[in-house]
Amino acid sequence: MAKLSSEERAMFPLTDIKSVVKLFTTHLNKNKEPNLAILSIIVGHIENTLTCARGTAGQETSLTSSLPVDYDDCVTGGGGGGGGGLQTDRYSDLDCTLPVVEYESVEALYHRFLAIIKAHVDVTAFGTPKYATRELVKRISDVVWCTLSSSYYKDRAHLQSIYSYMTGAKLDSSGTTLAVVAACQALGYNDVHLALSEDHTWVVFGEKGQHTVEVTWHGKGNEDKRGIPVTDEVYSKSWLYVNGQPVICDRYMEVATIVSNMNPGISATTDSEEVMLLQQALLWSLYDAGHLAKYPMAIDNLGDLEEMMPTKGRQPATKMYEEAITSAVRYYDNQHVYPYTYLGGYCYRNKLYKQALKYWAKAASVIKNYNYSRDDEEIYKEFLEIANELIPHIMRVVSSGISARSILKDPECFAYLIEFYDGICEWEEGSATPVLHIGWAKALFNTISKFDAHVRSHVKMICIDPDSADLSDNGDLQGSAVEKAAAAEARTSQDQNGNMATDCINLTEEDIDPSEVLHRWPLVKLASAKMRGLRDLLLADKLNSQAISLQLTAQSQVTTKKRGGNELESPHPGRSKRTRRE
Repeated sequence: MAKLSSEERAMFPLTDIKSVVKLFTTHLNKNKEPNLAILSIIVGHIENTLTCARGTAGQETSLTSSLPVDYDDCVTGGGGGGGGGLQTDRYSDLDCTLPVVEYESVEALYHRFLAIIKAHVDVTAFGTPKYATRELVKRISDVVWCTLSSSYYKDRAHLQSIYSYMTGAKLDSSGTTLAVVAACQALGYNDVHLALSEDHTWVVFGEKGQHTVEVTWHGKGNEDKRGIPVTDEVYSKSWLYVNGQPVICDRYMEVATIVSNMNPGISATTDSEEVMLLQQALLWSLYDAGHLAKYPMAIDNLGDLEEMMPTKGRQPATKMYEEAITSAVRYYDNQHVYPYTYLGGYCYRNKLYKQALKYWAKAASVIKNYNYSRDDEEIYKEFLEIANELIPHIMRVVSSGISARSILKDPECFAYLIEFYDGICEWEEGSATPVLHIGWAKALFNTISKFDAHVRSHVKMICIDPDSADLSDNGDLQGSAVEKAAAAEARTSQDQNGNMATDCINLTEEDIDPSEVLHRWPLVKLASAKMRGLRDLLLADKLNSQAISLQLTAQSQVTTKKRGGNELESPHPGRSKRTRRE
């Protein structure tokens, strides 16, 4: 593991974004083993000083989506793209001031971190193997766990850095995993790396990273899981473990995790502009070096920042969101949900409502691969908000006034809604706890009732029987032609490697010519038992609210072997902890 060189130490004190980016780029360019602990201490110090201290002092800087378009005074542009070494020259104009970071302070906290680990972990007791063992990683996680304060709220913000660990003995779940990996690195075990799902972290180790081990908790706290491997039985059909398709980090991606996990929040409604600008600059430098290519969430975070604070000369936020989807499809078998909800959220905020419905339907087509469990609270809240708040808002907006271009006249929009609910219903199947309650049913009925029977009848619905290869359709609607067209569309949506390609986004909503409506026959394949049962009700001239509600909220009609043998509990509706700008 590399300590800071004399050249790097000479860059202190760090006083602005330029100096921090220069230090990071220099350190990463020079070292195959960048020092995770030191880099985490540096950004943790800056973040905590600008958020926690400022929040208590009342010196808040409000930052919302109404920021000016250009921030050229703080972030200068450059060409997009990955590959090559980190660049420092185009950040030469970065002069946004930051809290001063002295080298002596960083060094002191780093040595304190080393002292804690080395005082409690005798590597000779584990035979000093070349590669880490499960017992060694478990011991280190025990040390981190036992040296945390026993009296703090573990889900509070700004607890993800080793700075927080050293100054307050506090870490959240992801911070605990980072501390374990950084401690293993400090002890010379360079095979230990982070594994990331969309809401959980664990560790991989071994010569080829073939071993896995839990080192932290999730949700309400599962400390007894520490030391347990993440097996096929654990991750199969589990969103928490993304069906065995997590982001496995190398050291540079772990640095990207440190940066991506920075939290600019001062309060529930106020963010630190300086933290966001620093995070944005560091993510761009990592992106340019190719370290985000296999990291969809980090790409999405960069897109989020670009949406609020566009950088001159950089590609727009939409391209970043699309790139995150491409990464998830190419490297993780399209098992990640958030890339689609990020893009759907962007479309919603920019009143691109048809595209929003499209990407929310794609998100649901991913979640249907899983079985709902108590570990899925965050993604449950995400879908609940989409179904019960965002889509109803869209319906209210497009229902007002008289417009021939309303999405309510577009059968494809109705098809996206049906695909969305079909995915949710399939997610519920095989789970011990229902997902859909009466609130979901009311929202569904109110939404579909906005589409008249003429529009709904132009959606070609076919049912996929899970026990048979046979397909049934909803009448004599030129099924073969529709299915051929759908197959052709599916073929053209694949890239040369056989991966699903993402669709480019039109920046304006498509104008709907009423004369063209009759020529649209979108195809929807219903896979869930509930939506197959709803097909005729959805296509009826007059919708039956009671029948639809009873069918949607009925006990799940398909039961499969439950994963892991855990008891599941009712979901907790509410808003996701992820930052929103609506």
